[in-house]
Amino acid sequence: MMKPSDNPADPFKKALADVTRTLADEPELTVSFSVDPPGNVGEAMRLPQVSRRMSRDEVLLARGTADAFALRRRHHDDATYARYTPQGQMARDLYEAMEHARCEALGAREMPGTLSNIDAKIAHEAERKGYGQVRDQSEAPLSVAAGYLVRELGTSHPLPAAAAHLTNLWRPFIEEQAGGTLEGLADVLADQAAFARLTRRVIADLGYGEELGDDPDAEDDEAEDNAEQDEQAGDNQARDESDDSEASAERAQDAQDDATQTSVSSDDMADEQMAEDAEMPEAEAPPEPPAPAPHSAADPNYKVFATEFDEEIKAEDLADPAELERLRAYLDQQLEPLKGAVSRLANKLQRRLQAQQNRAWEFDLEEGMLDAGRLARVVANPTMPLSFKVEKDTEFRDTCVTLLLDNSGSMRGRPISIAAICADVLARTLERCQVKVEILGFTTRAWKGGQSRERWLNGGRVQQPGRLNDLRHIIYKGADTPWRRVRNNLGLMMKEGLLKENIDGEALEWAHRRMLARNEARKILMVISDGAPVDDSTLSVNPANYLEKHLRDVIAMVQRRRAVELIAIGIGHDVTRYYEHAVTITDVEQLAGAMTEQLAALFDSDPRARARFLGIKKAS
Repeated sequence: MMKPSDNPADPFKKALADVTRTLADEPELTVSFSVDPPGNVGEAMRLPQVSRRMSRDEVLLARGTADAFALRRRHHDDATYARYTPQGQMARDLYEAMEHARCEALGAREMPGTLSNIDAKIAHEAERKGYGQVRDQSEAPLSVAAGYLVRELGTSHPLPAAAAHLTNLWRPFIEEQAGGTLEGLADVLADQAAFARLTRRVIADLGYGEELGDDPDAEDDEAEDNAEQDEQAGDNQARDESDDSEASAERAQDAQDDATQTSVSSDDMADEQMAEDAEMPEAEAPPEPPAPAPHSAADPNYKVFATEFDEEIKAEDLADPAELERLRAYLDQQLEPLKGAVSRLANKLQRRLQAQQNRAWEFDLEEGMLDAGRLARVVANPTMPLSFKVEKDTEFRDTCVTLLLDNSGSMRGRPISIAAICADVLARTLERCQVKVEILGFTTRAWKGGQSRERWLNGGRVQQPGRLNDLRHIIYKGADTPWRRVRNNLGLMMKEGLLKENIDGEALEWAHRRMLARNEARKILMVISDGAPVDDSTLSVNPANYLEKHLRDVIAMVQRRRAVELIAIGIGHDVTRYYEHAVTITDVEQLAGAMTEQLAALFDSDPRARARFLGIKKAS
């Protein structure tokens, strides 16, 4: 008999899985719960994890995600979708967002209970991506706004606050350009083909008609006309065949004679070619081209569709000096109450490092400075030799620390502000102690793929192309650059539109390569992130764990090589499942203390104290 589970969330998970299968009308559907990004591919569906606490937000998010995925399976036909899919990137994004909204609106019409569940999912996603803080239309994705508007029109139900804010930035434009076309939306929700045709008209109204490609309905009409013409041509051909049969026989005889002559000539040419091949030395054979280098040292099978659109750029090149100064002033203003606490922690770290510097001695030596503390044993036993001591170089003097900050959209708001100010204060503190500090950030240049995805769409859409977005790796402060010269750079994190997707594996590998090129004896890499790697463009055309697997491979490589000490801090996200040495904080206000204590523990001269803090059971 199976032992009942001790997890109070298990009955809820089982019930939700059963309801999801029923709603999707797929009894054999595999439903799982994971901290990985949700997925809905093939015969499997992955929903957000529900912990033992079963908080209200967790339950609502799981139910909303399950309903949205199930309705997509119930009301969506892949063949019809592919038939009307546009070619261009923006047109395709609009088409996908509106189709997704159609399935949700149709489900809400038939089953009103799904409406509030999906509202919770939309609210969570909109808050995570910072849509409620977007102030300029240029920073608001048009496709997302169009999808939200379709759902609002199809359900006659108001959107969650953050989603409504984003939609309102584009609402006047959409209603002016495509309002007449959208009036017929409610009548075609249940007909996917009719809705797809309406969507294509909306895309044309919004100014992206050149990205639609050929009209599939016009192709059908042309195919029917061609079929009729072929039928008429067949009848005419049948009448002419009897007249041409005699002439065909004569042509066949001539062709046979020509073939005989050609065969003889071909044999002669083959003999000549064999002779030439025999005379050509083997050394003259053209060399085979070298195999391309793998994109990742951690995983040779990790693929990247295009790298020419990636950029490694200094922060000062992304904004002019006046804007950086303004953003830095805004950052200081936002975090004025917190700066005192962070500075106190930084001063505490500095005192600990300087204390180690003052008491770092080697004892019981045969020469050096006389050790007065050991004179008592010489008095007690005059035969004991004198003991000497020598001050040794402290470990942290020849050290480089890199802070790698997640610059994804989910960090928008207070998390990125606190991360910026903590990195700033710690850089100053460590610089006073003669420790080199480098501050790096990682994000992408665009939402949903950018130029890489555009090339992939125009190039035939190869299967599983690998990473499909344009990377942006930012250098806020170089290790050899004094803090005073780049103080304003960290204000760039406050710039609207900078924070987008996060591809952690390649960013970690980039930071690791930079550290290996340094000459310092000790190298410490601290990663600050709030979630697993997520890039919608890449995960939509590759396995759901593609980016997460690469992150794990890179972490394993860094830890295996042992050239760099790797630690991580997760903000509201359990990063201990990725990193061996990590801490997770539930409140962003704890970040300053966590960063300070992590670094202080690494610099601790006592290996047992260092091991205790890093979570190692036994010091080596």
